[in-house]
Amino acid sequence: MRRRDLLGAAALALPWPVRAQERFPTRPLRMIIPFAAGGSTDILARLCAQILTERLGQSVVAENITGAGGMIGAQRALDAPADGYALMGGTPGPVTINPHLAPRMPYQPLRDFEPVVFVGDSPAVVVVRRDSPIRTVADLVERARAGGMTFASAGVGSFAHLSGELFKARAGVDMTHVPYRGTAPAATDMIAGRVDAMFENLPSVQPFMAGGDLRAIAIGTPRRSSLMPDTPTVIEGGVAGYESSSWFGLFARAGSPAPAITAVNSAINEGLRDSALAARLASMGVEPVGGTPEAFRAYVTRRFEETGALIRAARITAE
Repeated sequence: MRRRDLLGAAALALPWPVRAQERFPTRPLRMIIPFAAGGSTDILARLCAQILTERLGQSVVAENITGAGGMIGAQRALDAPADGYALMGGTPGPVTINPHLAPRMPYQPLRDFEPVVFVGDSPAVVVVRRDSPIRTVADLVERARAGGMTFASAGVGSFAHLSGELFKARAGVDMTHVPYRGTAPAATDMIAGRVDAMFENLPSVQPFMAGGDLRAIAIGTPRRSSLMPDTPTVIEGGVAGYESSSWFGLFARAGSPAPAITAVNSAINEGLRDSALAARLASMGVEPVGGTPEAFRAYVTRRFEETGALIRAARITAE
């Protein structure tokens, strides 16, 4: 027999699971989005679905499965087989925040999910209304020390709430938390002068900043961000150790085959190197990251531990 015939015969002799892993994917994938359509998480997940479709040659079916702060969608992703064909667009809520607020939740993110790729990072920005006398982080700290300072958030345990609590801890000040049912009503009340500041991720407040209703005084990145190069960091403002950002990445069920993880990771990394996509992400307030699954796991683990420590120190409990 010729050599290629011998190789073909050998491949057929391999067990089916081994042969099935030689090429991924061989059928459509699912992208489970644990939040409503139209938000930044939904847009990022669908951009990833487009990248995977173009680079892996299979369609990706996006599904918005909402509820319980992302936990219902996360559970749906875990109900799928561990074959790499079901991906979840993950954010801090269902992965690093909710487990500490709802300890009886039906899954443990670090155990049950496999981090696949770190897609993008959205920094927290400290915003005030346009006519606020607070111009700098030093002004904000001085106002907080004088008493009566308030900060708004999209709800108890939200990213904005935790970012504000982190500021209190790092700056050694006290501020009254005013929770709302979403960023829009919180921003509306801040514009009206009913609350003083907000520590929210950039995509959520970018429209209000663009319209001139809110003004950014600092950004939560360790170094100045290319997204807002003229805005100083909170650390530059004198609050050492402040770092807050809302990330987005793809996850698969733990135990998914390594070839599937590698294929998805490689495809997304290739897509993130596209200048047009990078520009689109920047317009959304997102910095592309990329990297290996191992680096993403290390990042998520660190944020999981830091978030848990903050929630315990601030004695935050679910509503």
